[in-house]
Amino acid sequence: MAVTPSIADLEAKRLAPYAMLSKNSLGRRYKEGEHPFRAVFQRDRDRIIHCNAFRRLEYKTQVFVYHEGDHYRTRLTHTIEVSQIARTVARALNFNEELAEAIALAHDLGHPPFGHTGEKILDHLMEGCNGFEHNLHSLRIVEHLERRYPNFRGLNLTWEVREGIVKHSSEHDRPEVLKEYKPDKAACLEAQIVDLADEIAYNNHDIDDGLSSEMLDREQLKDVELWQENYEKIKKAFPKEDFKVHKSQTIIQIINQQVTDLITQILKEVAKRKISSVEDVRNIGKPVARFSPEMDKKNTELKKFLKKNLYSHHRVIRMADKADRILRALFKVYLKEPKLLPPHVYSEIEAIGTERLICDYIAGMTDRFALDEYKKLFDPYERV
Repeated sequence: MAVTPSIADLEAKRLAPYAMLSKNSLGRRYKEGEHPFRAVFQRDRDRIIHCNAFRRLEYKTQVFVYHEGDHYRTRLTHTIEVSQIARTVARALNFNEELAEAIALAHDLGHPPFGHTGEKILDHLMEGCNGFEHNLHSLRIVEHLERRYPNFRGLNLTWEVREGIVKHSSEHDRPEVLKEYKPDKAACLEAQIVDLADEIAYNNHDIDDGLSSEMLDREQLKDVELWQENYEKIKKAFPKEDFKVHKSQTIIQIINQQVTDLITQILKEVAKRKISSVEDVRNIGKPVARFSPEMDKKNTELKKFLKKNLYSHHRVIRMADKADRILRALFKVYLKEPKLLPPHVYSEIEAIGTERLICDYIAGMTDRFALDEYKKLFDPYERV
């Protein structure tokens, strides 16, 4: 793949031997001339940031629906946090920072409105029509649904970024890897660290938002080792500060502890397995990037705590139930009368098929748009 020699040479000298180099990319689906001073993964990152699906993440639920409060995470702020952690790890290990960042910024593009509830509902509604899975939908967005270029659909991203999207896997992701992306091979290390960065960001901002919303309280967290050991240190270091500062500093320390553990463990795995190339990473067939056994145990305890006390909280269940009714009603009414869809969407019904077209349209909605559309279609006093 053509890259300005100075960029390729500089990158090859700077990065670890098992990092993914731009010059070794398998390239784009549609041939393009490369940029004189931006390497291929940097261009991918820029294309992702400027696409419509990325902007819509601002009003898509993480755990709390966007109108619950201005300071809770959304898919967009979560994505930025994942990107920041992935870049930190990539830089510390001399991996390809731009590739890690591009994958991180794209990893949640396919999430529908109302978080994982929305995904479950769409998967159920699409039963018999190949279902719905947000990683595959992220890939569908960058390969087909975005319309920004004259000669092809999608963003025409490099193979490595698309592979990172479809192989993304964490506690909340169970990807189905397409044959084109070598399901028997492990993803590159840059993609692997995004998986762990996603988990680190997810768990820590859910503690933060859970405490801020008062769905969690500090007494409940006393039995969570990762929280309590750091919280006690912060209280001793800053005894005059209030809980708001203690909370923020504790979360900062947990993130730092997990990131440091991840970097240290990756180096140990690389040495133990005698990894000296990207192919060595891929041929292992399973992730090299992981926490140490001690951190993994603490992290598992934290995840179990959040599942029991936050994700199963009655307010979250009430929000999920509301989302269920809204998305089912929208899908049903569009299916009964597809001409309720906007004309530019309806025009593709023969090419895509009714169910998948409706699914694509609903999955692209923000929480705000879905709520407004529901009112327009079902409230007789609402203007259509």
